[in-house]
Amino acid sequence: MKTFLFFILLVASQLGFAQPTSFSVTVTGKGQPVILIPGYSCSGEVWNETVAHLKDRYQCHVLTLPGFAGVAPIKTPILQTVRDEIIRYIKDKHLQKPILIGHSLGAFMGLWISSKEPLLISKLICVDGVPFISAMGNPKISADSLRKLPIYNADAVAQNFVNLPTDSYEANVAKSMLTQVKDSTRARQIAHWSALSDRRTLGYTLVEMSTTDIRKDISAIQAPTLVIGSLYFNSASTTERILNEQYALLKPKTILVAHTKHFIMYDDPTWFFGQIDQFLNASN
Repeated sequence: MKTFLFFILLVASQLGFAQPTSFSVTVTGKGQPVILIPGYSCSGEVWNETVAHLKDRYQCHVLTLPGFAGVAPIKTPILQTVRDEIIRYIKDKHLQKPILIGHSLGAFMGLWISSKEPLLISKLICVDGVPFISAMGNPKISADSLRKLPIYNADAVAQNFVNLPTDSYEANVAKSMLTQVKDSTRARQIAHWSALSDRRTLGYTLVEMSTTDIRKDISAIQAPTLVIGSLYFNSASTTERILNEQYALLKPKTILVAHTKHFIMYDDPTWFFGQIDQFLNASN
């Protein structure tokens, strides 16, 4: 029996059978592969307009992460598992030098993937995401010091999300989203995705990202990287300073500031598409 099972596993590996992933994927278009990773609590649909812009030239692999927007949750650690699964997905699908585009948490994930596997991708676009979100206000903060604080107790934070009243949750999130996107319809859509998300996943991923510092790790990245930030504290100069602090050890980078809120691709799509086209078309 053991010999038979070993034979089956060996044949499966030789045939290139892909292992299942915890995230969902929608593939659209033809050409060089582009992997689009949404941000915290969002569906891959957040990239619909971007996919429409790219699909005639690129094959777009749009992810929705586990526990977000109706996708089934997984056990912790969530983000590290997703990182490794995306790497495996690229290899299993034999995607040759894909481009990674990530927003917010998705940008963090793109940095983490590219740091762990520097030769895996050809280009990286980080849309309003950083390698250590907790240090945006104070670059001297360490992940170790944060983990000791009660407010970063992952189980407690997850339970706090569970305890939020369901009947008012979506409306409250929609109101808060107006600080991150200018259009109220978009705010309601983002809030709906959040309402469809697993509450514990919302808590655990928030703590995992907040206590993971990859500012040193990104020095390993070799792919040309475009970093686009929104207006932090309504100041372009503040955005530039913070992004240069966060990305200090990443050498092949271009930093741009969008005069928008957090969802840059929603607030100014014409400018956004122009910048990513210029970056993707450059020979580097």
